Amino acid sequence: MNVVKTSSKGQIVIPAEIRKKLGIKPGQKVALTLVGDKAVIEPLPEDPIKALRGILKGKPSMTKALLKDRKKEIEREKKVIAGLLRRSGMDSG
Repeated sequence: MNVVKTSSKGQIVIPAEIRKKLGIKPGQKVALTLVGDKAVIEPLPEDPIKALRGILKGKPSMTKALLKDRKKEIEREKKVIAGLLRRSGMDSG
């Protein structure tokens, strides 16, 4: 266990051993999250866009999935409308 001291401004120095294990470089941002009554430090990627690149490779396109769902919705809506028109005697065929 490493023990660190907070400054008057609430700053701490992350020990070199931990920085090295986490791959934290000078000037790099880290996320500080509360988990229960503990603080968790996680290094943030230096280039978040680059870090996300390829994360969805091989997975179906969200746009395609949304379009497919919307087409199903439209078909259901058409059936409901056709049923309402038939019941009201307003259908054309």
